[in-house]
Amino acid sequence: MATVTAAVCSLLPVRSPIPNANPLFAQRLRLPHSRRRSAPASQQRLHLTPRGIPAPTPRATAEPSASSAVDAAPATSEGASATVLLDVSGMMCGGCAARVRSVLAADARVENVAVNLLAESAAVRLRSPAPAAGEDLAARLTQCGFPSTARRGGAAAGATESARKWREMAARKSELLTRSRGRVAFAWTLVALCCGSHATHLLHSIGIHIGHGTFLDLLHNSYVKCGIAMVALFGPGRDILFDGLRAFKQGAPNMNSLVGFGSAAAFAISAVSLLNPELGWNSTFFDEPVMLLGFVLLGRSLEESARFKASSDMNELISLLSPQSRLIVTSSSDDVSSDGILNSDAITVEVSVDDVRVGDSILVLPGETIPVDGNVIAGSSFVDESMLTGESLPVAKEIGRPVFSGTVNWDGPLKIKATTTGPSSTIAKIIRMVEDAQAREAPVQRLADSIAGPFAYTVMTLSAATFTFWYYMGTHIFPEVLLNDISGPDGDSLLLSLKLAVDVLVVSCPCALGLATPTAILIGTSLGAKRGLLIRGGDVLERLAGIDSVVLDKTGTLTKGKPVVTSIASLAYGEMEILRLAAAVEKTALHPIANAIMKKAELLKLDIPTTSGQLTEPGFGCLAEVDGSLVAVGTLDWVNNRFETRASPAELRDLRNRLEFVSSSEASSSNQSKSIAYIGREGEGIIGAIAISDVLRDDAKSTVDRLQQEGITTYILSGDMKEAVEGIGKTVGIRSENRKSSLSPQEKAGIISTLQDEGHRVAMVGDGINDAPSLAAANVGIAMRTHSKENAASDAASVVLLGNRLSQVVDALSLSKATMAKVHQNLAWAVAYNIVAIPVAAGALLPQFDFAMTPSLSGGLMALSSIFVVSNSLLLQLHGSFQKTEKPRPDDLKAEV
Repeated sequence: MATVTAAVCSLLPVRSPIPNANPLFAQRLRLPHSRRRSAPASQQRLHLTPRGIPAPTPRATAEPSASSAVDAAPATSEGASATVLLDVSGMMCGGCAARVRSVLAADARVENVAVNLLAESAAVRLRSPAPAAGEDLAARLTQCGFPSTARRGGAAAGATESARKWREMAARKSELLTRSRGRVAFAWTLVALCCGSHATHLLHSIGIHIGHGTFLDLLHNSYVKCGIAMVALFGPGRDILFDGLRAFKQGAPNMNSLVGFGSAAAFAISAVSLLNPELGWNSTFFDEPVMLLGFVLLGRSLEESARFKASSDMNELISLLSPQSRLIVTSSSDDVSSDGILNSDAITVEVSVDDVRVGDSILVLPGETIPVDGNVIAGSSFVDESMLTGESLPVAKEIGRPVFSGTVNWDGPLKIKATTTGPSSTIAKIIRMVEDAQAREAPVQRLADSIAGPFAYTVMTLSAATFTFWYYMGTHIFPEVLLNDISGPDGDSLLLSLKLAVDVLVVSCPCALGLATPTAILIGTSLGAKRGLLIRGGDVLERLAGIDSVVLDKTGTLTKGKPVVTSIASLAYGEMEILRLAAAVEKTALHPIANAIMKKAELLKLDIPTTSGQLTEPGFGCLAEVDGSLVAVGTLDWVNNRFETRASPAELRDLRNRLEFVSSSEASSSNQSKSIAYIGREGEGIIGAIAISDVLRDDAKSTVDRLQQEGITTYILSGDMKEAVEGIGKTVGIRSENRKSSLSPQEKAGIISTLQDEGHRVAMVGDGINDAPSLAAANVGIAMRTHSKENAASDAASVVLLGNRLSQVVDALSLSKATMAKVHQNLAWAVAYNIVAIPVAAGALLPQFDFAMTPSLSGGLMALSSIFVVSNSLLLQLHGSFQKTEKPRPDDLKAEV
């Protein structure tokens, strides 16, 4: 085995021994003249970190950044001003959404518009910041029949504002649902009265004879039926009738226009029949507008109920927002960092979450939602972070550990110090990102909108064409159709033509087209957020569903990105003595190898001696006085040259063989890329060595296997050494020709562009700032969530894996495919329904099969079409691994511990 000697690097400049160091220190230290000369300042500040080792981070002072859980920086004031969010009500179907879009897009200040029918919102991107644009656009929509308001705070709105908006919308939808059910009950009471007399005919047909009394005779009266029909039109059907008329007058007919005109036409036909008996029409046609409105209102109520359930995942996210928090107030003389939850004179005050400031102390009791991001400063407990990571197992929290807003404290009281509040908190960022995602349209939605926009005019034209054809030509070409009941007892061509024209108006369904995409996108993005997947929009879901190649970074993506000590070997001492000496020298260093050595020593609770002086030579190693002797830790040549006594080649070979033996006995040795730090002591030379490895993620191989089983080609692109990349790639099962090493960030992005030029749709998975160019260049960038301040990766990514598990890549791909499958199913149904139903309603089957719809049947089919689309989208909640699982109880976890 070739000698592996990765340089031990540090960001510290070369320092001379401190003044209190042993006076013999400088005499005993052997530094070649070439290395003792002072380098220029620019050279002292510029150090190359060896490949395979993550960028150094301070060990003692670095705290995980709670806000980096989402890594979505708040918008600047200018950017916020250039984006306007509107709450829009009154949208009934895809035609309404298209009308709202056209009204907003007509403003010269608007660059782009996205309308969400289900969330009742519109996102408007302006060409340049305009402070009053939101109010102006909202007023214009209100004038066009869509009452609107500009959302306060825009993209920088805090948690309370987001919660207020969603809760108000949920309350409004609940109230509308209650009113809708009342109208349905009233409408079907009228249906029962209007059609009750027909029940006697049905009973007669099965041999049950009921004598007609005064009440039934009254219901048979045509004038009574006319009165019932008028009550239906101007009672439960009033909103439909007047809203449809208003929309038509404004040049934007919608679903209510079609249903309203159809109902009014059916009533008008019956009224003409009643007032002109010489026409010989069947006046019982009054039943049709009543039944039509009954079916439409029933379908509308069921649809609203399904749409309310479709937003339940988002409402569940909102429920994680805690509006209040317990602020701990103590006297200035008290020690804030005391281990006690509350001091003797401390008091707690209930305050709004938006009033909490960074640095405040907050008390969180068991069962409560943590209101802000922060660090635990007293107490210990288990915290349910499933909303953030998708992991059902709660996480143990103790002093110094970070906690995040929206997570639930299970077991014991916690005292936390707020680190991030308001719009920068974790849950506020998640909700804002999900809202933004739901406002971004998938390209397939534009196709549906292009159809739904002129749909009402098209249907009206087809209705007029139906009447014209059957009245002037159809009944002459196919005279037998006049024998059908739809033409009345005397076979009237005018009655037949009018009824078929009404059928066309009523059976068409633009709602299904308008709901096909947004319902699935809303459920998919909300479901993903609940499971630790932040997907930035419907367009991302559509691109993600078509991915055929996945590019993986190595360090921090396939590996854990946290070097650990994997083996220790010594020539003359015990392993613990070698580790103790190395930890003493490295305890003030900041590089990753020093961190790994210190963590191992702390884990084993070793007694680390103090040092009286230290010298660090960047890129080579560290040297300090320990127990009266100089000890050096670093690369082989550097340590070997520090002392007069040097290890022989045979001893070095024996040391390497011992490291190899220890490593080969480890089950996961093939899953590691190793670096070796050598330890030498004054008078003895090299006495031992420590192997530090970056360990492969537990789910790395299984994830690559699952991707390949899905027919997705996997690549590994890394800036690390070839040996490390080849070893990791071989272990996880990536083909040799798809392993690329020693790449710069620009070279990674270039390879991704080459794959795209070859026709591949590429997803890039990375975690660091060096991955940002590749994430931006890929069709879909996927960022691992880390606790470091590497915001550029998540800012450039389209998908953020909050659970920091590589297996979530497969979950994201699976969810995107399932969501887009629902979108395509919904669109296929909506288009196919209208293609089939409209011709049938127009009488296409009448000559051959003597079949014609009635307006009431047409209304029922139209309602069922919308219900199918929303219900089919709801089935997405049953998708695979995204089904809810039972969470363990805290007592169970304690028992396991």
